[in-house]
Amino acid sequence: MEPQVELSKTRDFGEIISDSIAFIRQNLKPLLSAFFVFCGIFLLVTAVATIMQQIRLSELINSVDYTSEDRPSFSEFGLETAVTLLFMMLTYIAMPLTILSFMALYKQKGNVAPTNEEVWGYFKYYFFKILGSSVLNGIVLIIGFVFCFIPGIYLYPILGLIVPVIIVENSGYSYAWDKSFRIIKENWWTVFGVLFVTGLMVSICSLIVNVPFQAIDLTKVYLHQIKDVHLTMVTVVLGTVLRQMAMVLHILPMVALGICYFSLTEAKDGTGLMDRIDQLGNNAADTPAPAEEY
Repeated sequence: MEPQVELSKTRDFGEIISDSIAFIRQNLKPLLSAFFVFCGIFLLVTAVATIMQQIRLSELINSVDYTSEDRPSFSEFGLETAVTLLFMMLTYIAMPLTILSFMALYKQKGNVAPTNEEVWGYFKYYFFKILGSSVLNGIVLIIGFVFCFIPGIYLYPILGLIVPVIIVENSGYSYAWDKSFRIIKENWWTVFGVLFVTGLMVSICSLIVNVPFQAIDLTKVYLHQIKDVHLTMVTVVLGTVLRQMAMVLHILPMVALGICYFSLTEAKDGTGLMDRIDQLGNNAADTPAPAEEY
């Protein structure tokens, strides 16, 4: 039997990718369960708001008379757009929070997958911390990209490490900021490469899902102009649902980010070795999360 992935272990680029895939394979069922339990509501609301928006847009396109000078306005989607953007943002907060909470508990339990009840304890405790941290990270990234673009690229992997530091070490934002800069020193290209490659893999798989439906919609818009072919709701609904389901692919870069954190922390601080030394002869129950650090 393949041994369970040990998180606190130094790894090179290739090992991070391969161990990320191995971790997902070994814990696929509990990972998917936690993902859909804690992220499902955000995905569902986003899908419903997007479908409503697309249905109204389709009705508007279907009603257009291209031979007339009176054209309907396409600026009537304020509510649906606002709801979609809000829940998309909440989805991108809930996903890393769920996956990294799962990994923190997995390590704490001695390489055993946690239950959804255990993940829920972390999820509700850290939700507003990660929400606030994500807002701060977004502001910093925007500023970085505004200034010649390159600072934003440089900060991207560093800011990505802030979330696992906060969750695993129960820290505040300032402590996580300092530690992210410290542990990524001399390893920036490794973390950037891992996030780029796993993100590229997710993007390619997502394109496979999205392109056929986008092609169908664009074809029907074109045919509507020349042959009065109306857009159907089937492709709108099915395309939106599949796009939301494809969000599950983002588990890979999030797991890879978590393994990057554990690998860099082990290389810098040797925390995994120290934990094993401390636990020699100790069969006590799992210890609680560490005290908050700043």
